[in-house]
This record gives sequence, structure tokens and C-alpha cells, in this order.
Amino acid sequence: MPTICAVVLTYNRRDLLNGCLKAISSQTHQCNRIIVIDNASEDGTSELLHAQWKGRVDAHFLPENVGAAGGFAIGMHLGCQTGMDYIWVMDDDVVPEADALARLLAAVDLLADRNIVAPFVISTARSPAGQLTNVPEIDKRRNALSYENWPDLLEHSIVPITRATFVAILLPRGTIQRYGLPIPEMYIWGEDSEFTLRITRDHPAYLVGNSHVVHVRQLAGVLDIRTESSSKRISYHAHRIRNDIYIKRHYEGFRAVARYIRWQTCLIARFCIYGEFTKAAAVLRGVTQGLIFRPGIASMDAPFNIAGIRSTDPGLLRQRESRPLERRRDAAAGGVRTRPG
Repeated sequence: MPTICAVVLTYNRRDLLNGCLKAISSQTHQCNRIIVIDNASEDGTSELLHAQWKGRVDAHFLPENVGAAGGFAIGMHLGCQTGMDYIWVMDDDVVPEADALARLLAAVDLLADRNIVAPFVISTARSPAGQLTNVPEIDKRRNALSYENWPDLLEHSIVPITRATFVAILLPRGTIQRYGLPIPEMYIWGEDSEFTLRITRDHPAYLVGNSHVVHVRQLAGVLDIRTESSSKRISYHAHRIRNDIYIKRHYEGFRAVARYIRWQTCLIARFCIYGEFTKAAAVLRGVTQGLIFRPGIASMDAPFNIAGIRSTDPGLLRQRESRPLERRRDAAAGGVRTRPG
């Protein structure tokens, strides 16, 4: 039986985290280990984990919020350190159905029977109201007859994909070892797109239609600064725009970058006309940073900072203590940079 390490990233959502962990613990195919990365929560998450999950999960408490990108990078790194066959990654607001993991593994077996080794498989996500959410991009590579090949496995509820999110994504450990970790400097919004595009350049991954999760998002729908009302989240959109430009530079080409920047320039003008100068400044900051943003890809051999991390399983951290561990603030992203030693 394949061994599974679940990795859950959490920040200030103790009740959602509790529901997520209950769902993971109730899987028909049990996880061998559960790692929780607490991104410096201030809502009693630490107390919840000690009171209700002590001895059942390995909790790592970061001394500061390093963003989703930094948190996932650390979580995946620690997940690989366990030596498990697969790392099952998700946010704290994901609630997998009881057979979600088993169906992902069944899809892996079916693909293997066809001599297909997927870089990852992922569940189908719906909102609590039942609408589809976090829909991946279909892989449109062509077969020998020059037709798009994506319907090939529809009878098995499996579709080839490229870009996806970290909503119940099942990664073979070898995928992370080969392609590296999410980019910590991206901080938030876009690190999952870059990571999944990076690892599907050679071969598609697969969406499993009969593996279901509920994604209880704080705000439903596609991210859009035009409808954003939270001042904190408006500042996050600068990261999103910067990250989008980086992704387009690396995976879509110059024309896609030019179109995107033209649209963002129109958006800046619109915000200025309507007096929404905070939003205009966020867009301008994201565009200017996106043109010069050049983060490094952190490999599995790249050290990450463990200073100040409290852990219920310090053994995983001690495995890295023999190597120099570095951390520096990235002024643009506010995150943690990991780089090869």
C-alpha cells in the first residue's frame, strides 16, 4: 500500500482547520502521517492543536507569517523528509469526502496500468453550495492524429490538466524531488499556478472527477481587485499581479505579458478616474515588480530557516541541522526566500 503524508497549511482559521483534520482522519484510505504548518496564527490554533490533535498530527508553528507560498514550501519539504510515497497538500479550508484520497490513488493505479506516470492528481472541488471552484486548466496537447487528447480517459472520470491549485493535490515525492518546491517569494496568490505549470511542462497531471472535496473559501469566486473591499486583501493583489506577470513571462510569452500589462494599465486609469487610488497603487506596484521579479526555484536540497519554529516533531527539523540554514526578508514579497546552499 502506498504511504501518504498529508500537509495542511493554516492561518487564523482554527474551526476550519479542525474540520479539515477531521475529514483527513476519516479517510477510507488512512494517511500515515499528518503535518500541519501554522503560519503564525493568533486565534488559538496552537491551543486547538495541542488540546485536540496532540499525538495525532505533527504541528509546526512558524514564528511569523511567511505567506501561503512560504508555508507550502516548508510543508512540502517536511512532507518529503518523512519518506512517504505521496504528499497530499491542501489549505485548512478544504474538506475532503471520506473516499477522496482512495479515489485519487485508484486513479493513479489506472494510469499506471496505461504506463502513465502522473506528476500529480487532484480532486474535483466544489463550494459548500455545490458550485465548481478551483477548476484546473485542461491540457490540450494533441495525439498522433493531431486531435486534442484530453477526452481519452473521460470514461474513467479522469481529465489531463496543467495549471491547478493546492486544493487536495496528491504529489508523488519524486515529483517534488525532481521539480523543486513552490517559490516562497511569491508570498500569496499564484505560487500554486507556477508550481503546477512548472511540473506539467513535460507531461500532464490529472483531475479525478469522482474524487470530491468541499472548498470553504473566505470569499467565493475568482480573485478580482475591482470587487475587493478588504484593505489588507487589496495589498495582496499587488502580489497576485506581480506573480501573474512572472508566470506569463515564463510560460506564455511576450505577447501574453504585453496584453496583461495593457489591461492592468487600463485598470489603473479606471481606478484613478473613480478615486480608488489605493487600488490603483496596488496594481501599479504589482506591474512594476512583475517586470523585475526574478526569484529562484528552491530544490529539495535547498535549506530553509528553522530558527524560531516550534514543533511537536522536532526530529524532522533536526534532519536539516547539519546544514547551514538561511533566511532573509524579501522586501517586495514580505516572504521567506529559500535557496540552494
